[in-house]
Amino acid sequence: MKIGVRLHDFGKSDAETLANQAKEIGFDGVQLVINKAIEGETGLKDSLSEEKIQKMSSAFKKQNLDVFMLGSYFNPVHSDKEKVKTLVDKFKYHLSIAKYFSCKYVGSETGSYNDDKWTYNPLNRTEEAFQEVKNIFQDILNFAKKEKTNVALEGAYGHCMFEPERLKRLYDEIDNGYLSIIVDVYNYLYIGNYQDHVEILEKCLNLFKDKIVIFHIKDFVVKDNKLEQVAIGKGLMKWDIMLEKIYKVCPNAYLIFEGSKKEDMQESYNYFYELVKKIENNDKY
Repeated sequence: MKIGVRLHDFGKSDAETLANQAKEIGFDGVQLVINKAIEGETGLKDSLSEEKIQKMSSAFKKQNLDVFMLGSYFNPVHSDKEKVKTLVDKFKYHLSIAKYFSCKYVGSETGSYNDDKWTYNPLNRTEEAFQEVKNIFQDILNFAKKEKTNVALEGAYGHCMFEPERLKRLYDEIDNGYLSIIVDVYNYLYIGNYQDHVEILEKCLNLFKDKIVIFHIKDFVVKDNKLEQVAIGKGLMKWDIMLEKIYKVCPNAYLIFEGSKKEDMQESYNYFYELVKKIENNDKY
């Protein structure tokens, strides 16, 4: 199993500097959100020349780092429909340039009627929300098929695909062979269900099986009756149990740290790497 990191968790810089930092920790690859990671870049077509893209790509190849996914997250149900159109075009552009990074996936979540807050809104759970998200990503998937690059979608408790079953329905209705799934167990959690995080992972594995290509790796504690993200290995997430389950169903999925602080990264990586190696080695004997 390969371990990666969301690159802009190191901060914003040039590709060479960020690639060096990721490699120094020990990561196998990165999740690249161009506008959040690379200084001076918007990720839009009019700001990225092929020369710039090739330069970025070569920085990762030089460090023997894979680009596991290009992030082009956007809110498909945002009230500003011109903004949605711009960001759909941006997502399609990322599908077209993924090949320069030898990258198979471009990822997004499914949005919220709270516009830029991406938080719970009762409208997110309506049939109208489902159909609006469906229409947007059905169009994107038609483009993805032409580019032969996969769309990777991620659910979250506060978003339109608020539970794994809802995301599975979307998958079943729009998949054309170019739709994959991201599982971020933490994103499905709230104060009322956090103790069930292993069962939620099991549900995702049962529903999607090897259609899951990325797991986002996080950890958390409960503070003031709210969930708060902490360094991986320092919280309540039962990663020893969860990784064994992941390995049985999705041994080739990428494991990507998200939201880790720079100062915690090495210790978290060491903890997680040991868990992965233990599971892989046990499988050999």
